[in-house]
Amino acid sequence: QLQLVESGGDLVQPGGSLRLSCAVSGFTRRYYVIGWFRQAPGKEREGVSSISRSGGSIYYRDSVKGRFTISRDNAKDTVYLQMNNLRPDDTAVYYCAAGNFIPYSSNWYEKGLYDYWGQGTQVTVSS
Repeated sequence: QLQLVESGGDLVQPGGSLRLSCAVSGFTRRYYVIGWFRQAPGKEREGVSSISRSGGSIYYRDSVKGRFTISRDNAKDTVYLQMNNLRPDDTAVYYCAAGNFIPYSSNWYEKGLYDYWGQGTQVTVSS
């Protein structure tokens, strides 16, 4: 059983930055793929980024490439999502999730592969 707790969401102006954190606790927590997802009102939850156990495989959805950076500190059991040059269409509740699978470019965004989810943190980009 894993527990994931997100933090760092806030109201920010367009062009601003935020860093989200996902604190992971529980047995074998370092052996899981961690993904960031987001859900805007009235829309499906979508994959934003994912990082493998070792950090050697990282994936992003196209719309955030070059703006968002995912990283993990296994010593602190925390995964980060650095978000720069934020846009209004980045507004959503952001969730982190953990899964026990091998991520590829064709599957990292599949919600069903993630077994554990956090409660979410709100990111609002508005002037």
